[in-house]
Amino acid sequence: MLNAFTLDTASALGAALPELRLKPAEQRYLEEPRGKWTGLPTYVAAPRTTEDVAAIIRFANTHKFGIQPYGGGTGLVGGQLTTKGPEPLILSLENMNAIRAIHSQENALIAEAGVTLETIHNAAADINRLFPLTYGSKGTAQIGAGLAVNSGGLNVLRYGMARDLCLGIEAVLPNGDILHGLKRLRKDNTGYDLRHLLIGSEGTLGIITAAALKLSPRPAHTATAFLAVNNPTAALDLLARTWDTAGEVISAFEILNSTGFHFLKEKFPDTRQPFETPPDWSVLVEIATPAGTDPQTILETVFAEAYEADLVTDGLIASSGQQADDFWTVRETIPLANRAIGAIASHDISLPLSHLAEFIDTTGKNLAKIAPVRINCFGHLGDGNLHYNVYPPAGKDRKDFAGVAAKISDRVHDNVVERGGSFSAEHGIGRLKTADLARYGDPAKLTAMRTLKNALDPNGILNPGVVIT
Repeated sequence: MLNAFTLDTASALGAALPELRLKPAEQRYLEEPRGKWTGLPTYVAAPRTTEDVAAIIRFANTHKFGIQPYGGGTGLVGGQLTTKGPEPLILSLENMNAIRAIHSQENALIAEAGVTLETIHNAAADINRLFPLTYGSKGTAQIGAGLAVNSGGLNVLRYGMARDLCLGIEAVLPNGDILHGLKRLRKDNTGYDLRHLLIGSEGTLGIITAAALKLSPRPAHTATAFLAVNNPTAALDLLARTWDTAGEVISAFEILNSTGFHFLKEKFPDTRQPFETPPDWSVLVEIATPAGTDPQTILETVFAEAYEADLVTDGLIASSGQQADDFWTVRETIPLANRAIGAIASHDISLPLSHLAEFIDTTGKNLAKIAPVRINCFGHLGDGNLHYNVYPPAGKDRKDFAGVAAKISDRVHDNVVERGGSFSAEHGIGRLKTADLARYGDPAKLTAMRTLKNALDPNGILNPGVVIT
């Protein structure tokens, strides 16, 4: 059983580490973006060095209090705050925000855990390289937290998830030992790869303090298009045709439903929309190519052939960088509009592409039998990741549907798992989905996870209550 982190504990920790910045937690450390939970009032430590993180972890083991990692606070499953039980110490990595080294010949960059994605993007651009991991909160989201949850974002189709972009990890293990794993090697088969154990563990098996990141060549040319399609099946056919024509230069292939455009018009009316009348379904496609190629011509070919095959009914290919930015502003603002409307239930799911269209059709019909709801289904079609969010009818409040929210989520997740999909595609388990993991998780996997947790963190101090309760 863990102890609470009290004023007396804070005084003792301050005496042991006089250089440590220790303070009562401001409100921003106790909130999360969707407003679902409020964290317990406690203290925040913001160390500046890996050695200080190690000292804090060792102190926590001695005094048996929980450590709540905090890395920007942008997570959507409650993994960054504690809502019940003994008050933990919040361990913020915000002061560990240095880019330690850039190795341009190796296409590698070493960043501390508190560096934001946007800062890494800019550092890579300075040497004409690309760090492709990106999402709407890039100005706030920190790389340590992004690796801890194995975040995805907009470019997974081409470049992969966060773990695919990480060459090495420095971390503090639950006993306070420092893992010195900042190698920049593409090949290293010297035993268990602890990097991949820690990535995606959501701070329950170690605190990531720095990472060696993989950079990519910066595309010379980019073309972006918004294309109206008949239905999700047509969108998948269009994806296959685009792969055949463009190959591996597809950076993004997003699907959007008209509900998102209507929400956008209601909550963010100044956002410039691509279609005067939103189609039921549309896709946002980006192709990025090296020098000597013309992605605009590739997209024009895709559009013409798809139109001839009756897959596409209308479309716009961006004629300027500003218009392309406007297209992406639409995609990145829709989640904000969703939040302003207020969902009954939100789902971050992934499916094999061959089951995706049938899932959308079947699940919509299933939910209509439970309650009269609106569905905004959108997301990263290219990698099978959908954000399947359910809203009350116009004029109604989500509170009126609180009694059926769990039934809606169960139906959605049942349909996903029955088709070989995942109920947690890119946001992690956090505190929100621990019951889902227990319900849907493979028993052998769950046993192995508990064994690892108990072996590495026998006192249960790291992010208690997250992933495995």
